[in-house]
Amino acid sequence: MPKKLKGRKGLLVVISGPSGVGKSTVVRKLLSIDLKLKMSISATTRPPRPNEKHGIDYFFITEEEFFDRDKKHLFLEWAKVHGYYYGTPKDFVEEQISKNQTVISEVDVQGAASIKESVTSGKIKCATVFIFLIPPSVDILAFRLRRRKTESEELVNYRLRAAIAELQVMEKYDYIVVNDKVDSAAEKIKAIINVEKERVLLN
Repeated sequence: MPKKLKGRKGLLVVISGPSGVGKSTVVRKLLSIDLKLKMSISATTRPPRPNEKHGIDYFFITEEEFFDRDKKHLFLEWAKVHGYYYGTPKDFVEEQISKNQTVISEVDVQGAASIKESVTSGKIKCATVFIFLIPPSVDILAFRLRRRKTESEELVNYRLRAAIAELQVMEKYDYIVVNDKVDSAAEKIKAIINVEKERVLLN
């Protein structure tokens, strides 16, 4: 069950899943149907893709900037994925939780594990729920990865192998949502959030 903290009515929703499952697309749809949700924007050393914008999709920073922030303990979690660093700014999450807001954090499997450790150890004190997004099938996952056309076939195959391995951890999450259709997946997550918000209010 999601971890809760008495007296705090904010909720941190961690949405994770394997590469290519469509996390970003589903989260964008979720934010469009529930305007009260607050998105936690990650910092990354990865170069932006053609459709990505700094400060909206990610904070694109250098490795030097990333390590400097890490030394100052400014990340709730961070991980190295496919050669690049990703981190969740801690201050934004804490500020929104203190205002009893619901914060969405879209991270990879490593990031979700780090956030869970931070919650368990008390480094961040808030109610949390972990949602794992999965593809309808491995074949569809492979199709989605190749459809991006932003990476070489070698890198696509690497990501696919990694994604299959990441699917093995789904039982560690509070909820599993199949991303068969974006609208449907977003509505399912919205329903989960509504249930968990009620649970927090009753705690």
